[in-house]
Amino acid sequence: MRRVKLSVVPAIAAVLLAGGLAGCSSTTEDKTAGWSPNRIYAEAKDELGSGSYDKAVPLFEKLEGRAAGTPLAQQAQIDKAYSQYKAGEKAQAVATLDRFIKLHPSSPAIDYALYLKGVTNFNDNLGLFSFISRQDLSERDQKAAKDSFEAFRELTTRFPESRYTPDARQRMTYIVNSLAQYEVHVARYYYSRGAYVAAINRAQIAVADYRDVPALEEALYIMMLSYDKLGMAQLRDDTRRVIDQNYPKSAYLSDGFKANTDPWWKVW
Repeated sequence: MRRVKLSVVPAIAAVLLAGGLAGCSSTTEDKTAGWSPNRIYAEAKDELGSGSYDKAVPLFEKLEGRAAGTPLAQQAQIDKAYSQYKAGEKAQAVATLDRFIKLHPSSPAIDYALYLKGVTNFNDNLGLFSFISRQDLSERDQKAAKDSFEAFRELTTRFPESRYTPDARQRMTYIVNSLAQYEVHVARYYYSRGAYVAAINRAQIAVADYRDVPALEEALYIMMLSYDKLGMAQLRDDTRRVIDQNYPKSAYLSDGFKANTDPWWKVW
């Protein structure tokens, strides 16, 4: 019986050794092993240019290691973030940009890094000039919009002369309008459900927190209607006077709520 047990040991060892050799033989060879940093960068840019973002990202990652401490490595980080953004990997792109901003605070590309961070969080499927979608940013996740706004605000504050600042300012305006409209969406929902106090509270948030945005007209209209439903005639009349003063030709007063067709920001 002892001989049988001992004979099993070499057999097991042989199996394990064969498995290990098989594993080694299946290891993917690094095709960039003998490449110079410039060649890796050229290949990565080619993949990026052709839209092969999933292939560009690992090449930029290799370049970061090969060219560590050089401007080329910094460029690789920025290009990797852009590739991740284009691939739809927004969380990874933001993480890459945050790391770049932290490690290279004096880089001449900081303004672009901030701009790209803002664009990554910005709802680019709907965008500032979308001709297709009928759902606007105010009906979607607000955290991303706020993160986008903060990145654009830092860009415009720190780099007012940057080539990216004019577009960032336009996007900031869009975001502010959308955040105000979000409060109005909620207020309108509460009003339609008969929750008039809640409707007033949400409409007041828009009025208190935002200035000169299109959503304020509807916010005041909802407040006026809600006060009326609650029998608060004085507050209703006060709100009506504010509407008359600021929106003398208000369509809400003549026609009521707008039909939910085109987005509120679509002016063309």
